[in-house]
Amino acid sequence: ERGGPALPPDYLPKQSLANATRYFTPQLKEYETVVLTAEETLAGIEADVFKRVVAQVAGAAPAMLAAAAAVAEVDVAAALAEVAATRDYVRPELDEGSVIEIEQGRHPTLETLLPPAEYVPNDAHLDCDGAQITILTGPNMAGKSSWLRQVALTVLLAQIGSYVPARRARIGLVDRIFTRIGAQDDIATGQSTFMVEMLETANILHHATPRSLVVLDEIGRGTSTYDGLAIARAVVEHLHNAPRLGCRTLFATHYHELTELEAILPRVRCCTMDVLEEGDKVVFLRRVVPGAADRSYGLHVAGLAGIPRAVVRRARAVLEDLEVGRASIGDRHGRREAMRRPSPIAEQPLQLTLFAPPDPALEALRAIDIESLSPLEAITKLFELQRLANGDST
Repeated sequence: ERGGPALPPDYLPKQSLANATRYFTPQLKEYETVVLTAEETLAGIEADVFKRVVAQVAGAAPAMLAAAAAVAEVDVAAALAEVAATRDYVRPELDEGSVIEIEQGRHPTLETLLPPAEYVPNDAHLDCDGAQITILTGPNMAGKSSWLRQVALTVLLAQIGSYVPARRARIGLVDRIFTRIGAQDDIATGQSTFMVEMLETANILHHATPRSLVVLDEIGRGTSTYDGLAIARAVVEHLHNAPRLGCRTLFATHYHELTELEAILPRVRCCTMDVLEEGDKVVFLRRVVPGAADRSYGLHVAGLAGIPRAVVRRARAVLEDLEVGRASIGDRHGRREAMRRPSPIAEQPLQLTLFAPPDPALEALRAIDIESLSPLEAITKLFELQRLANGDST
């Protein structure tokens, strides 16, 4: 405060207030500078330490990378050994031949996701001198794509030195595995699903060799039926006949007409996914068996997916018209005539109701007095409810 004792000579005034004056000393100024620049100084020290560490590590980088690679190899080998021991893998036979023979093979990933009792192992056989191309037909959801992947993964595991998920496996070495599986477009480059499919197929036809394994799933499905069938057949014929190809091929398709190639091309074999029909029910057995599918069961799969029963019934009627038209009028013309037939419900005006109409089966079930029913009456009522649930009101 003013009028107080004399201050030391190193006290320098900083700010004058109404009742007081603030002072600082050179030493306090130095401390202030140190505090204010501490963060910047710390960053500089850290950068310097980091540069020294980088320089030291860079000198030892070759040894560290070699050690990491060695640990990675040990890790992979240990993981493959553990899987082989715990999941009943076998040591495959590798040779320079062209035979791929897998007995009771399993998908290495899929079998771990399903209960043991539900997974169905399958055999596979490919041979450039005999069964060079396997054409696989069968319903959707029956396991065609899983079997294709299973064979390709088994070959890959065998050639990296792993045991394989099978009872026995003999693998003739392959130089490359080519796959055309799935459906996707490339919006960024303006390529449609069909264009992507054709680009991948072209890459296979240009670069495959007699020692390659080619896996093709649903070639030609991205375009019209006739174009797709023509392309699929031409691809099979090219893989079979081209001198520089002749490679082992798995070809899954819904074009049942392709199965006729077994009688035309000597190294084509047909297999199908086994199906059990019990009345109106269809059970997919997941087994690959010799032969060809005679139908696709697409309507059954549509029903499983929850498509309304009225839509499925209409689809079944259209399918019957198409099949009759194909047989009697001629394929293309018959299809056109069948598609021109109106739907029996199309002429009815579409009126959206506020509430859904009551289900006859549900209404009948609610009206039943369970306590007053005899066993025979209960069975009779059960049959009536089943008939109503199936849409039969008679």
